[in-house]
Amino acid sequence: MATNQEDVKLLGVVGSPFFCRVQIALKFKGIEYEFVKEDLTNKSDLLLKYNPVHKKIPVLVHNEKPISESLVILEYIDEVWKQNPILSSDPYQKSLARFWSKFIDDKIVTSSFKAVYAVNDEKERQKNVEESTEALQILENELKNKYFGGEEINFVDIAAVFIAFWIPLIQDIAELKLFNAEKYPKLYKWSQEFLNHPAVKEHVPARDPLFAFFKAKYDALVSASK
Repeated sequence: MATNQEDVKLLGVVGSPFFCRVQIALKFKGIEYEFVKEDLTNKSDLLLKYNPVHKKIPVLVHNEKPISESLVILEYIDEVWKQNPILSSDPYQKSLARFWSKFIDDKIVTSSFKAVYAVNDEKERQKNVEESTEALQILENELKNKYFGGEEINFVDIAAVFIAFWIPLIQDIAELKLFNAEKYPKLYKWSQEFLNHPAVKEHVPARDPLFAFFKAKYDALVSASK
């Protein structure tokens, strides 16, 4: 657990996959922290102070030192708190974890969101759906064990929370065909195991209110594009 000498704050928004990553890592490590809820439509002075470059969440503040960008924060957490490591000490394995986590952000997170927002451009939507599904197939082929980390979750599993929870959500909202058990049996089984892991289950948001919130935003986007 974090000691009394350590002040750990986490600025974020429930419903963000990037914020959720950090919550899972902190839970996995057994680190207590103060959750500072942000309003992204009216960003706090604290957020602007701690992340003046991107002005985004999440931001981890450890003893008044801010760290931004979820994957960078995960590495920091693993370096500072050595218990329950999420990155291998082997340089090659560590580099692979970084590679696959960046692959998830660049090829799956980005293209999935682009597919959702391309409400009036079917060609653009299909292009991004294809990019997402091709990347998911690559990950399907890469998954060899219960988790990407073997028998316990690691850095890549935590980075992939977007696939396990948010892709099924956004594909239902936008009526996309991205992820299912038939096409990606190993990845789908992994997603169920991962979402039921104690460190994960506690921090993925409730689906129904999140679905209602994003569906309303999506419907408004569709209406505005007509």
